[in-house]
Amino acid sequence: MTGSSSSPVAKDTPGDHGLGPRAAAVLVFGSSAAVLVVEIVALRLLAPYLGLTLETSTMVIGIALTAIACGSWLGGRLADQVDPRRLIGPSLGVSGAVVALTPAVLRTSAEWAPAVLLLIASLTILVPGALLSAVTPIVTKLHLTSLAETGTVVGRLSGVGTVGAIFGTVLTGFVLVSRLPVSGILIGLGSLLVAGSVLVEWRTRRWSGTPALTLVVVAGGLATTVAPGGCDAETKYHCARVVADPDRDSGRTLVLDGVRHSYVDIDDPTFLEFTYVRAIASVVDAAFPEGERLAAHHLGGGGLTFPRYLAATRPGTRSLVSEIDSGVVRIDRDQFGLSSEAGIDVRAEDGRLGLRRLDAGSRDLVVGDAFGGVSVPWHLTTVEAMTDVRRVLDADGLYVANLIDHGDLAFARAEAATLRETFEHVALVGRPTDIGLDPTATPEGGNLVMIASDRPVDLRATQEALDSRRTDWKIATGDDLTAWVGDAQPLTDDYAPVDQLLQPSSSRGTQ
Repeated sequence: MTGSSSSPVAKDTPGDHGLGPRAAAVLVFGSSAAVLVVEIVALRLLAPYLGLTLETSTMVIGIALTAIACGSWLGGRLADQVDPRRLIGPSLGVSGAVVALTPAVLRTSAEWAPAVLLLIASLTILVPGALLSAVTPIVTKLHLTSLAETGTVVGRLSGVGTVGAIFGTVLTGFVLVSRLPVSGILIGLGSLLVAGSVLVEWRTRRWSGTPALTLVVVAGGLATTVAPGGCDAETKYHCARVVADPDRDSGRTLVLDGVRHSYVDIDDPTFLEFTYVRAIASVVDAAFPEGERLAAHHLGGGGLTFPRYLAATRPGTRSLVSEIDSGVVRIDRDQFGLSSEAGIDVRAEDGRLGLRRLDAGSRDLVVGDAFGGVSVPWHLTTVEAMTDVRRVLDADGLYVANLIDHGDLAFARAEAATLRETFEHVALVGRPTDIGLDPTATPEGGNLVMIASDRPVDLRATQEALDSRRTDWKIATGDDLTAWVGDAQPLTDDYAPVDQLLQPSSSRGTQ
C-alpha cells in the first residue's frame, strides 16, 4: 500500500509526556494569571518611590508586555530544540524564586541604591514574566501531536491563557490587594509556583532543582521582614506607618509611602505642626468669623488634622471627608481616636465622586488636600472638578487647596490657571521665593496653598493670620499672580498632563 506524503504523526498518549489536557490547561491558566499578578503588584511596590503616575504605569505595562513577548518567542524556540518536558519545571521554579525575592530586593534597592531601582524593577518583572509566558508555547508543543489538530490545540491553550490573565487581574485588583500585604501576595505566589514545579517534576520525572528554590523562597520571606520600607499597615493604596513624636507625648505622624503626610496631636487638635496646615488655618480663620460653625467638605483625609482643628475651634462644625483609602480611615479610628461625636463624617470614597453627591450651595468651605509629592489624582485638578467645587459652595463659600510641586512649579502654575478659569477671586500663599514675590531667588518648591472664591478674599486679615502663626509665607494675587502663572494652561478632563507637569522632590518629607 502506497504511503501518503501527509501521513499523520504518531500520537503520544498523556503518559508519554506526563501532562494530560487538564494538567496542560491548569499550567497555562496558572502561569498566565501569575504574570498579571506580578505586573499589578509591581505597580504597588514601586508607587512609594516613583509615584502612582502615568509614567510608572506605562513603564510597568511595557516591561510586562516585553516579558510576555520574549517569553512566548523563546519558549516556542526552545521547545523545538529541547525536550519540552525538561523546561516546564525550571520555568515555574525559577520564576517562583524571583517573585518571592522581589519585595525585599525592590525595597532594599529603593532605599540603599535608588540609582539602580529602575533596572532592578525591570528585571524583577521581566525575568518571571518571561519564564511564565514561556510555559504556554512549551505546553502547546507537548500537545501538538498531529497537524490535523494544530488549530484546535493552539486555540484552546491560547484561550485558556487569556482567561487565566483575566482571572489574575480581577483576583489581584478586587481581592488580594484589599486583603493581603503586597509582600505576602508575592511570597505566596512564589511558593505556589515552586510547588507547581514540584508537581510537574513528579509527573514528568525530570528536573530536580526544587529544594534549592524552596530555600530561596524561604529566604525571600525572611528578607522581607528585615528589608527597609516596612509598614505598620499595608492599605489598598499605601504603605502606612504611625510614628510617635519623641518631643511631644501625644504627637503622631502618619507616614504614607515613606512621606510624612499628616501630624496629629491626639490631645490637642489645635496644635498644627506642618506649615501648610497653619497656612490653611490662617486662611479659614481670616475668611469666617471667629467660632462660627461651618459646613465643610474635605477632599482627602489623611490623619484628619484640619477637620479636627475645625471641630475644636468651631464647635458644631460638620466636616464631611472623602478619603479614598479605607485603610487610612481605620488608622484614624484605631490609632488617632476618631469618634463620631467629633462632627467628622469620613467616607471611604473617591473625592470627585463624593463631590457629585453633595447638594448645590451646601458647603461653606471645601478643602483640597489629596495631592502628594510624587503623584496627584489628576481628576481633582481640572476645570470640571473645580466647577463641581464651585457648585457645592454657597455664595460666600471658600475653596482652599494644598499643592506640592518643585522645579519650575509647572503643575502649580497650571492649577492656578485652572482656578482662575473657574472662580472670580484667586490668591496664592507660599514662601516669597516660590510665589514670585522675590524674583532674584530660585524657587525651592514644596507646599503651596491656593485660595479661590467668588467673593473677595480679605488679604490683610489673611496675612496677619499667617504672621501670627509664625510663618514666613506671603500672598500673591492680581498682577503678581498673573505674572507667576505666565502662559500656563488650565487643566481639563480632556487634557490634564499632571504627571508630566509635576516635578517631585528628592526629599521624603512634607512641611
